[in-house]
Amino acid sequence: MTARLIDGTAAAKKIRAGLKEKVAALTASGRRAPCLAVILVGDDPASLVYVRHKEKSCDDVGLTSKTFHLRAATPESEVLALITKLNQDPEIDGILPQLPMPGHIDRVKVVSEINPAKDVDGLSFYNQGRLAWNLPALRPCTPAGVMELLKHEGIDCSGKKAVVIGRSVLVGLPVQLLLTHANATVTCVHSKTKNPEQIAKDADILVAAAGSKHLVTKEWIKPGAIVIDVGIHKNDDGKLTGDVRPDDALSLASLFTPVPGGVGPMTIAMLMVNCVQAYENRG
Repeated sequence: MTARLIDGTAAAKKIRAGLKEKVAALTASGRRAPCLAVILVGDDPASLVYVRHKEKSCDDVGLTSKTFHLRAATPESEVLALITKLNQDPEIDGILPQLPMPGHIDRVKVVSEINPAKDVDGLSFYNQGRLAWNLPALRPCTPAGVMELLKHEGIDCSGKKAVVIGRSVLVGLPVQLLLTHANATVTCVHSKTKNPEQIAKDADILVAAAGSKHLVTKEWIKPGAIVIDVGIHKNDDGKLTGDVRPDDALSLASLFTPVPGGVGPMTIAMLMVNCVQAYENRG
């Protein structure tokens, strides 16, 4: 068996095209375009690349983007004060703190300070609480992107066994909730799980979000499984790879998301979706 690759770049392009039409219609009468504010603290190379991608996506869709680039030593109090200012600014629809931030800044405080109506990363207690209740809310971008990829491939999760590797509030926990709401039977594997390979190998849908390079090998993959790789790491040659050993997934899975070109583009596409939704919600 050779897995078919799920093209996240193509799926994201389709989403952006639909959003571009929607934004054009919303602004046709003279209303301003949706606006995303990104807060970048420091000069982490990966974060700089991510922010440039977000700025480009905003431009593609017709959104306005404002990046607030602060020095790495910026006190936590100044970051929180900036968020308060952006919360009060009627021209700002979405606020995105680029994570990770320097160690002296508490990300829980940062996320908690954001008005939930502008929390386009879907990480606030309010939005994650509504996610748990399966109520309308701004969904975390990467988990929402995973679900959109499954939808794009016509995959019905109902009754399927899903295993999520990882339990972070950024990906692992919310994707478990989204799969549960889609009527999958969901198991979480984490660093304290005994015999994780055996549990993973029972999965019809395997989502790897452990943040551990090539953790998932052929011993973890059920033949014919759908494998979603959320991880992103650099090889010694500088090329990107994921939590899943790609050759093993390609030889066993039925569908597999490559790194790069799988989940990554969908994360930014769903950020655009959330920003437009936040804009529409404000009337």
